[in-house]
Amino acid sequence: MNAIKKLTTVTLLTLSVSSCAATQQKNVVTSDFTYPNGARYAVSLTFDDARNSQVDVGIPILDKHNVKGTFYVNPKFVDERLDGWKKAAKNGHELGNHTSSHLCTGNFAWLRKDDLGLEQVDLAWLRQDIEATTTYMKEKLDVEPRSFAYPCGNTFVGRGKEVKSYVPLIAELFKTGRTWLDETGNNPTYTDFAQLAGNRMDGMSFAEIKGLLDMLKENNKWIILAGHEVGEKGLYTTDKAALDALIVYLKDPKNGYWLATVDEIATYIEKHR
Repeated sequence: MNAIKKLTTVTLLTLSVSSCAATQQKNVVTSDFTYPNGARYAVSLTFDDARNSQVDVGIPILDKHNVKGTFYVNPKFVDERLDGWKKAAKNGHELGNHTSSHLCTGNFAWLRKDDLGLEQVDLAWLRQDIEATTTYMKEKLDVEPRSFAYPCGNTFVGRGKEVKSYVPLIAELFKTGRTWLDETGNNPTYTDFAQLAGNRMDGMSFAEIKGLLDMLKENNKWIILAGHEVGEKGLYTTDKAALDALIVYLKDPKNGYWLATVDEIATYIEKHR
């Protein structure tokens, strides 16, 4: 009986020590990655679809502060402001591929193309759509995109047992692929460039965006903010006043951020991690 009691005590002690060690490990900063100019964190400002308001409102705000954004474009929208997008590319803003079809899950009935969702297409169909967008960008914008954003953040084709990820396709065709509506930033020593986490900035005030940054920035994270329209804040609109205040905040060295395009930060991380 004493032997059993002694064994139980030792077991409990071992479990207690293990639990303590695990708790301590959780609290340890696992990344000591550093960014240019001593920055502790990185941020990219990204916008999807090539909405007209990005050319009319968003890019002028970025240009005023000499900041470069990443814009994932759809040819249909680019055609409506072609000269503006050509100018944006020449001025150093990054233009990425966002497909021609913008196909998402068919659960978004209003986003179906010819009554198709991602559930009804295959990888060959999607490759053709993506490559057609790249060809358009080369011919009309003189840009060969290195970055991609998954429409609606969906990364699959097919249904049930036939589902396939198209992340490997994006890894083959581009340097980076960004998702949408994620709950984390990107750990520079761990993140998968083909599945970069993207966080919503649409519909938020500057204070709310700053709160989001504070929540996500631990362990030298790279935070990729994503928006659509730029104007008065709404469900799919980044508030122009919030964007202006955010850029001022991010550019202040005392706040510890490096603000750059997705491709610039990915290239730096790839080289240094």
